Amino acid sequence: MPKFDILSGSDTAKSVYKDIKNRISALEKKNIQPGLCVILIGDDPASQIYVRTKTKKMNALGMLSESILLPKHIAEDKVLATINDLNNDSRFHGILVQFPLPSHIKQQSIITAISPKKDVDGFHPENVGWLSIGKPRFIPCTPKGIMRILDFYDIGLEGKNIVVLGRSNIVGRPISILTSLNNKGANGTCTICHSRTKNLEYFTKNADVIIMAIGIPNYLKGNMIKKDAVVIDVGINRVTADNEKGYEIIGDVDWDSITDKVSAITPVPGGVGPMTIAMLIENTLEAAENMDKYMQL
Repeated sequence: MPKFDILSGSDTAKSVYKDIKNRISALEKKNIQPGLCVILIGDDPASQIYVRTKTKKMNALGMLSESILLPKHIAEDKVLATINDLNNDSRFHGILVQFPLPSHIKQQSIITAISPKKDVDGFHPENVGWLSIGKPRFIPCTPKGIMRILDFYDIGLEGKNIVVLGRSNIVGRPISILTSLNNKGANGTCTICHSRTKNLEYFTKNADVIIMAIGIPNYLKGNMIKKDAVVIDVGINRVTADNEKGYEIIGDVDWDSITDKVSAITPVPGGVGPMTIAMLIENTLEAAENMDKYMQL
C-alpha cells in the first residue's frame, strides 16, 4: 500500500457530475438545455480526442454539444465571423475554440472575439479581470479543477507556501490568483516559478504544495521537494514507449523518485485531466444559469 494519498480527479469528477445532473434537471423544467459549441481548427489528433470526450460526456448528461470543424489554412477573419455567429446563437451558452491554433491565427484575437458571457474557458480579458479581484464570472477550467480536487480531499491552503511551476494564462497565472484569494480553501502564499527563475530548488524545497504546469516530462524529482509535500501534476506528455500503442502519457513529475516523499499527489492520467472536462461542463451550465437569471430581470 502506498504511504501517500492519490488525489483522484476521476473520483472528484463523479461528485461534480452528481450536482450537475440536479442543476440540469432544474433548467429542463424551464425548457432550457445548456449548450456548448466547440470550434476545432485543423486536424490535431490530441485536440480531436479531447473534443470527442467532451461531446460524449455532455450528451450523456443531456446537454447540447456541437462541434464546428474548420480547415487548418482557414483565414482568421472567417474564424472570427464564425465566432460572431455563435455569439448571437441562443442555443449555445458557451463557446470554446480548441487550442493550439495554426500559427497564422492570433490567439488573443480569437479569445477577445468570444462574448465574455459565453467564454466558458475564462480566458477573455474581461473575465480575467473579474477573477483577479476575486469576483469571477468563469474560472479557467484546469485551475478550477485543481481547487476542487484540493477541496474534495480536504487539503486546505491557508498559511501554506504554494509554488506554481509555469506562468501560462491557462494554468499558472489563474491558479496563483485562486490559491491566494481571501476565500475558504485558499489564503495561501503563492510563488510563480518559470524558465528564468534562479535557484529553483530553493522554492520547491520550501513549498508545502507544488503545482506542476510546464509540459516537461518527469521534470520534478524527489530531491527537489521537502518531505510530505502535496504535488499537483498538470502535465500531459506523450512519450515513446515499448508497448502496443508505441507511447504512454506521463506528467511533469518523476513519479518513481517522488512518491516516497509526498503526502499526496495527483496521478497522470486520472488526475487533473478529468476535472478539466468536468469544470468546462460546469462552466457551460453556469453560463446557462446566468442567462436564465438575466432573462428574469
